[in-house]
Amino acid sequence: MANYSRSFLVLSLVLVFLNFNLALGATTAVTYTVTSLGANPNGKTDSTKAFLSAWAKACASASPAVIYVPVGKFLLSKAVFNGPCKNSAITFQIAGTLVAPSDYLVIGNADNWLFFEHVNGVTISGGILDGQGTGLWDCKASGKGCPKGATTLGFSNSNNIVVNGMSSLNSQMFHIVINGCHNVKMLGVRVSASGNSPNTDGIHVQMSTGVTILNSKISTGDDCVSIGPGTSNLWIENVACGPGHGISIGSLGKEQEEVGVQNVTVKTVTFTGTQNGVRIKSWGRPSTGFARNILFQHAVMVNVKNPIVIDQNYCPDEKGCPGQESGVQISNVMYQDIHGTSATEVAVKFDCSSKYPCNKITLDDVKLTYKNQDAEASCSHADGTAEGTVQPTSCL
Repeated sequence: MANYSRSFLVLSLVLVFLNFNLALGATTAVTYTVTSLGANPNGKTDSTKAFLSAWAKACASASPAVIYVPVGKFLLSKAVFNGPCKNSAITFQIAGTLVAPSDYLVIGNADNWLFFEHVNGVTISGGILDGQGTGLWDCKASGKGCPKGATTLGFSNSNNIVVNGMSSLNSQMFHIVINGCHNVKMLGVRVSASGNSPNTDGIHVQMSTGVTILNSKISTGDDCVSIGPGTSNLWIENVACGPGHGISIGSLGKEQEEVGVQNVTVKTVTFTGTQNGVRIKSWGRPSTGFARNILFQHAVMVNVKNPIVIDQNYCPDEKGCPGQESGVQISNVMYQDIHGTSATEVAVKFDCSSKYPCNKITLDDVKLTYKNQDAEASCSHADGTAEGTVQPTSCL
């Protein structure tokens, strides 16, 4: 009987060991190195096919997969990484630099340069994405007929995305766009473009939930972060912005039927020499859109033209909106612990809709100065309260 028990125990241990190894084997990632599939690190030979081949293999793998990009420069034209995939753990481990074509016409009419669609569990770790957008910016500045330009990195209809320690340089248009996604983390992202580069928003979020942007530095020619319709549960923390146009909710209300923005937290942010600090912007025309439950907290302004601004009369080129009122309803917006310097006399400006005035706006511990003196505040159709020390004196 003792021998039987001992044999049973040994057999049980063997089975546990085998199951452990099977489980371990199932989670071991397979690695596909792009240079092994024909990519050339000289920055001149088009390596798009090799990258798409690596993606096809990683996407077809039942096990987690790593696509490894070694040191070097890799020229890529437009690349679309489509899902769904057989596994939900694909990592792009990038040690090198991905370079867009220097001729902006090659991808200038593509919406995106690098585009992920219908994917789940993709991580991009490290690397530099060089959009080589300066030629297109010059074209636009000259007033010639130019292509719109491509977004450097786009995610659409995707879930559980992580971008960690990546840099984006000189995008033709937006640097990063998150559209129709859930659970996205942008960690330690660096965005860099000239302060006069057109439409080069750092990170644009729309129609997405559960997006987090942490520990990032954004210097660009448009909004550092722009928040479009359909964004909810967005968390932005420890972000440095400048040059650029600030962190903007909007523009909202471009469409008459539009989903709103809600549950947005922006905290521990620094704005240096930017056009705006924290901004909410809507078109001056009818819309079902809204912005509510917004917290701007622990912000430092350094020589910012419009540190705190709500503009509900946005009407570019005075087309399609003059003489109308914004239908976007703005409510429950808290500005807490906002300090620093304004580059203009009016540091706080609430220019709200006369049809749907801003309501439940709170200023708490705000101190903004202009040339070492008191700045001014301007309110139009705005209702709310001031708490603690508020300078300039609240006009709510």
